[in-house]
Parts: sequence; structure tokens; C-alpha cells
Amino acid sequence: MPYFAHSGTPGNKSDWQTLPIHLNDTAKLATEFAAPFGLERLAFITGLFHDLGKYDPQFQRRLEGVNIRVDHSTAGAAVLRDLAKGSDTYHRLMTEIAAYAILGHHAGLPDKNTSEASCFVLREKAFENRLDPVWKSEIEFDLAGLVPGWLPKAIRPTNPYWQFDASVIARFLFSCLVDADFKNTEEFYTKLEKREVDRKWPALQDLLPDFRARFDTHMAGLKQEGDLNALRRDILAHVRGKAALAPGLFTLTVPTGGGKTLASLGFALDHAAAHGHSRIIYAIPFTSIIDQTADIFRSVLGREYVLEHHSAIEEDAEAARRERRGFPTSRDKLKLAMEDWAAPVVVTTNVQFFESLFAAKTSRARKLHNIAGSIVILDEAQTIPRPLLKPCVRMLDTLARLFGCTIILCTATQPALGKPNFHDGLDLDAGRELAPDPEGLGRRLRRTRIERVGEMGNAALVAALAGEPQALTIVNSRKHALELYRQAKDAGLDGLIHLTTRQCAAHRRKILDGVRGRLKDKQACRVIATSLIEAGVDVDFPKVWRAEAGWDQIMQAAGRCNREGRRLADESVVTVFSAPDFPPPPEIRSLMGDAERALKGFDGDVQSLEAIRKFFGEVYWRAGQGLDLKSIVADFRIGGDGTDFAFREVGRKFRMIESNMEPVIVPWDERAKKIVDKLNVESISSGIIARKLQIYVVQVPLRARELLIQNEHVSFVRPDLRGDQFAILKTERVGDANDKLYNNELGLLWENAEYLAAESSVI
Repeated sequence: MPYFAHSGTPGNKSDWQTLPIHLNDTAKLATEFAAPFGLERLAFITGLFHDLGKYDPQFQRRLEGVNIRVDHSTAGAAVLRDLAKGSDTYHRLMTEIAAYAILGHHAGLPDKNTSEASCFVLREKAFENRLDPVWKSEIEFDLAGLVPGWLPKAIRPTNPYWQFDASVIARFLFSCLVDADFKNTEEFYTKLEKREVDRKWPALQDLLPDFRARFDTHMAGLKQEGDLNALRRDILAHVRGKAALAPGLFTLTVPTGGGKTLASLGFALDHAAAHGHSRIIYAIPFTSIIDQTADIFRSVLGREYVLEHHSAIEEDAEAARRERRGFPTSRDKLKLAMEDWAAPVVVTTNVQFFESLFAAKTSRARKLHNIAGSIVILDEAQTIPRPLLKPCVRMLDTLARLFGCTIILCTATQPALGKPNFHDGLDLDAGRELAPDPEGLGRRLRRTRIERVGEMGNAALVAALAGEPQALTIVNSRKHALELYRQAKDAGLDGLIHLTTRQCAAHRRKILDGVRGRLKDKQACRVIATSLIEAGVDVDFPKVWRAEAGWDQIMQAAGRCNREGRRLADESVVTVFSAPDFPPPPEIRSLMGDAERALKGFDGDVQSLEAIRKFFGEVYWRAGQGLDLKSIVADFRIGGDGTDFAFREVGRKFRMIESNMEPVIVPWDERAKKIVDKLNVESISSGIIARKLQIYVVQVPLRARELLIQNEHVSFVRPDLRGDQFAILKTERVGDANDKLYNNELGLLWENAEYLAAESSVI
């Protein structure tokens, strides 16, 4: 009997996809994906065996419509492992790595040995071989050559991180298989249903001549006059002059206002031309600045080539299943590229980048093989969460050593991730700094004076702001920002602006546009904000007040003061104060202590790179094992019994943002209201709607959202269709009036939920 991989017309198997064709085509596509990092043979065998379980006659009955469950993912892993018995250590390791990918190609990478029925060991033990032996004559395979020549040198006990490296190899192999399987299945169904899906992208290498010409034209069109612009041109020329250096790890340490975003892009274009990289990935820590950077890249390179990918709402499992089976045609090429990052230029967040690299889910892992051979620019590199710093650094190191990536750590406050300052750090030689004389640049671009003044209560801050028509105050909490704003408003200050994550991203973007306009037109502009404004946001204030925090945050705040160098540095004061009535959260308090120890007795320039290095040295010394707080690196072990990889456990543990916050979607403008209305359209997937609504999300405390729901201010739209994914604030609670929960001046005031519910019940 013929065996099939996928069904077509019911009752007529003439248009069904045969199993040998699917296995061979998936294997060939996986081979193509794995070629950039030398795992072609292993990827081919993994693809060839991934659906071997469909040779079970029971699975064929399922395809014919019989309602039975059949595990078709375990067979290929078990058979492949059995075939490898008696082979050498590296060969067994490679087949075991392939087995992880095969076992997880639908449900996600498994853990090796847990009490869960989904784990590697229990599934292998429970496997009953019901395969029709005909499979041996229908697919041709050769298990020779599964160990690439580079692997024994990389994966050996003399490399202290060889076990972690092996786990990353498994992830990238998994990515090749999952993406190949998906795309071959998608191709079958689109042809069957006479539809088209456009996933074709021009290669970065083919686009580079035009990209570089456009970049040069863009730079030539920028302002030329002034010492600052001349210095920016010098920095750019020096950085681009290093593009021929061998791929690997680099730092780009340029003070705020020195043009490091465009300098890093110029280097990436030239470096890719010199070494054949396949794409450029720009990772940014905050969604508050991702639009700003993506717009710069689109204006330089062309809107159609830049993928912007970030998400405040994850697609739920049911939406993902509908989308995988339906392969909707309404999605354009950029939306499809969010699945696999096939675009030549990707602008994303640190959350999306790192959580994908540590995820076990198929939907997130699909893109990994397209990270190989890329130039990865990590903007504001100092913002990598310290409890995850060691696993993130280890991942960056593995990407550079084994997967052909060039990594650029780009920031004004370089986090000193090289040895010996950071024990588990990167091998960053002096020659891998791209900027010309970073210490000298720091002195030449010094545009502020920092004063540490001790305690300042809200009354003192309001009095200080009253004397400055344009000023920025940054505090450590939304609560402090709100109370300070209200006191300043009661004092009658003009041009007051409140900017925190109480406002959705679309709203904050409009506020920042207004701030820039007011600053440019010399109107009153007194901004009270949280730290979201201090890393990478392009604003230029004459004076800044900053609540005490880590020294890197103080320096980032200083980057919002006299950014363009139009004023004398001595008159551009950054005042650092303590807020006695608003104690900082524990982590900020610890960083304040690190800064105090680093600067105590320090007789140098507190704005120098040496001061920053001393600060990070104190941070790393204090944190110790806390730089891998959840022991993620140790979750990947290899012993006498083979691997013991905890992919699912790590996927659950690895979270760049830890909070008990929950999303509330605010229908803030007409566009948002129209998107919310589409939640009632069953043919539109939740994933598509979620991506469009991500800029209208406000994260609130878990208990606060519960109160909003209980008091009928927030409700889940179409829970029968969408589950509890879309918690929408009622439209009548949005507006300018003081009785609105989402106030266009302040954002979402969830504290008023019970009060407004009681008020509305009074007749």
C-alpha cells in the first residue's frame, strides 16, 4: 500500500502527498538551511527520519478520517538511535541531537529525563515499533559523515562550554527541520488549493551594492556644518575602515550623540560585503525606541527590505494551530518573515532575539537557522538582564565561534563583558573595538556636568522645574512619576508632559513627537518620565534631573542632556538626587550601592569609560552566581549516558522580562478601534490581530487587571473564539476627561477601577 504524509481531497488519494516525497523534500530543504554552519549531512538525515512514524498503518487510518491519536514523532528518533548503537562517541552524540529535533518537530524540543510523559527518555521507552518494513526500501539513507570535520575540535572537554555549545547545535538543527517541514507542507497545500504564498526575498549580498550606495547618499545629505557633525563623520569613517577585520566579536563604544546607530549600520554593510554575511539583525532593548531605529533603517535602505519584529502579545496556541493548518493568503511578505526572519534586514527586540534562541517552541525556533551567518548588532548592550547575563554571553560567544555570526556590542556605556573583568566573559581583544579612541571620544563629546546633590523631595523638584522652561526629570517608578506630575500641575507649571508605560506605545510615540517639536520651537517643555526615555531616545534637554540608580543609567540619562552640543557643557547640568519618599526597588538599590563603591575614592572623571568599567566590575563581583540566577547554562550536560538537555525547562525559565504584569489593550485611536472590531471576524487569525494591537498594550499588575475586569471596565472580546488573549479596555473609558480610566494626559489609571465602578452605580 502507498504511504502518505498529508491528505488532500477526501476519498480520492490521487492528490495526496506521498510520504517518501515529503521526507526527501524536507531533508533536502533542511540540508540547504544547515549548509551555512556545516551540518548538511546531519540535517538531511534528520529530515529523512522526522516523519518515519507515518509508516505506521494506524497513522494512515488517521489521515483517512478515523478519529485516533497517533504519535508519529517518536519513531524516527528511536529508529535512528537504534541504528547508531555501537558507533563512536561523536556519531552517537550527533544522532542523539537529531533525535531531540525529530521528537520535538511538532510539540517542541523535549527535556531528556523528567517525570513528564513528553520527555525524551520516557517516549523512547514507550515506543512500540509498528512501522511497515517497507520504509527501508522507500527511503535511501547513509549514516556516514554525520560528524562534520569542525565538530571534534569544538565539542570537547577542554572547551569549558562544550556542553552548552552542543545544545546550541541541537537548537539550530531543530530550526532547520521545523522550518523545512513547515515550508514543504505549506508548498503542498498551496499548490493543492491553487494559492500562492510569497516568501521570496532577495539575498543581502545581491542588495549590498544598492544598500551601500543609498547609505552613502543618505550620509551626504545630512548636516555638514559644526564640530559635532565633523566628529560624527570621523567616527563613521574610522568604523567603516575596520570592516575588513575577520568576523567575530566587536565592541562599538561611542558616547550618546556620536552617531553610533548609523556608524554600526555602515560597518555592517561593508563587513557583509567583505565577508559574505547573509543578513543584518539589529536588536534593541526597548520597544519605545524600536520604531525610531526601524524608521532610520527604512529611510536609508528602503521600506520593503526591513522587517520590524516585536510583540507585546504572544499568539495563543489555538491561533497558531489555525494558522499552521490554514496558511492564510492575506498576509504580506513582511508578516510571513516574522516566522523565519528571511528578510535581509531585521530590526527586533532583545526579548525576541534572546528568547527565541533559548525557546523550545517550534514557532520561535524556526528563525534560528537564519541567524547563522548574520551580523548581529546589540544596541544598548548594557541592558541585558543581569540574572541572564551569563547564558546570553555564552550564546553570543557560540554564535560567533560556531555559526559564522559577527556580534557588535553597541553602547555609550559598554558593560565590560570581556575577560578578565567578567570571569565568564567574551574574548574581546583591544583590536576589536571599532570606535576611534573611545576614552578620547568621551572627553570630546562631553556635553554635561553631573552634580550629586543628595535628597530632593517632590516640592524641591517642582521648585527646580519652575526655574527651567525646558527640563527632563527621570524617576524610578510609575507611581513617583504620577505623583510628581500632579504636584507640578497643581503648582501651575507650563508645558508639563507625563511619559511612562502607563501609556501605550502608540500614545508614547505621539507624545515624544510633541516633545521634540516643543524643544525645537523653544516652547515650555517639562517632561516627567521613567527610565524608558533614557536609553536611545532622541531628545535634547538643557537640564536633566535623575533619581539615583545604577551609574550606567545615570550616564544614559546624561545622554538626553545637551545631546546636540548646542550649549556649554558646564551649563548643561545633570542633577542626581535621592527620593526619600519613593524608595527604589531592590535591584536599583543594589546598583546604587555598586556605583557608590565604584566611585568612592575615584579621583578620575566620573563620566569616563574607566568609571563605567569600575561600576560594572562592582556589579559582576556582587552578582557572582546571580549572573546565571536560574542555572540555565548548567541545564545542558553531557555524561557517560549521553546528553541531559533540559530544553523545555530552560524555555520556561528564560524570560528577559520577569513580572506579574498582564496586558490591557487600549482602543486609543480610530485605528485601534477598527482592529479590535476585527476580533469578531472568524477568518482573521488571532496572531495577525495581536501583532497589529501590540502598540496599544499597557502592562498592568495582575491584581489591577482582575479589578478592571471585575468592575466591568475591561472585558475579553470573543472569548469563544479568542480565549482570554484580548483584554480590551472599554472605549468609553478612554479620553481627555478626568473621569476616564485611560486619560490622554496620564495614561491608564488602573487605581481608579473600583472608585469609577462605584461612582457609575450612583443614581
